[in-house]
Amino acid sequence: MRVVIAEDSVLLREGLTRLLTDREHEVVAGVGDGEALVAVVRELAARGELPDVVVADVRMPPTHTDEGVRAAVRLRADFPELGVLVLSQYVEEEYATELIAGSSRGVGYLLKDRVADVSEFAEAVARVARGGTALDPEVVAQLLGRSRKQDVLAALTPREREVLGLMAEGRTNSAIAAALVVSHGAVEKHVSNIFMKLGLAQSDTDHRRVLAVLTYLNS
Repeated sequence: MRVVIAEDSVLLREGLTRLLTDREHEVVAGVGDGEALVAVVRELAARGELPDVVVADVRMPPTHTDEGVRAAVRLRADFPELGVLVLSQYVEEEYATELIAGSSRGVGYLLKDRVADVSEFAEAVARVARGGTALDPEVVAQLLGRSRKQDVLAALTPREREVLGLMAEGRTNSAIAAALVVSHGAVEKHVSNIFMKLGLAQSDTDHRRVLAVLTYLNS
């Protein structure tokens, strides 16, 4: 896959670049602030070379508040097909919700601590590039636990909520079955019930998984 990295820490940016290139992915650009991220992606798109995914720090110069996620939101509006994975030191609900809102594919929000697990991080980047989701378990716990989500939660059983939370992390049915120590068939049944209760009509299965998570988070 083709990746653009936006991270103001040169050391971390180079580390991410090495991590991905060692797995035979192509890092087509590395920048240190939000404006440079938007500029380079637009330049690549103009040449017909839109990357598959952007990996961006939430906080970058000049104010180190929300430049990264603002740039990510702008790019998603311009290029809905672009996968976006943001990294943050802490769970920042407002930023996570803003990035996820309106997205239909290819979105991720991970805590920087997850980068330490190289294989898990690389898989998360690839999953977002393919149009899937990669949400940190702590992000999922906070967003799905908000009281304003209770109307949606009321339709789901406790087990279905667990399954939905694991779906939000980007886990496959097999991985969910292993985590919950249940059969693959049981997970398929729970997923089907979630689709039905969230009013998601029959369509591409992977796309419905993303929509199930986003429907819940955006409710």
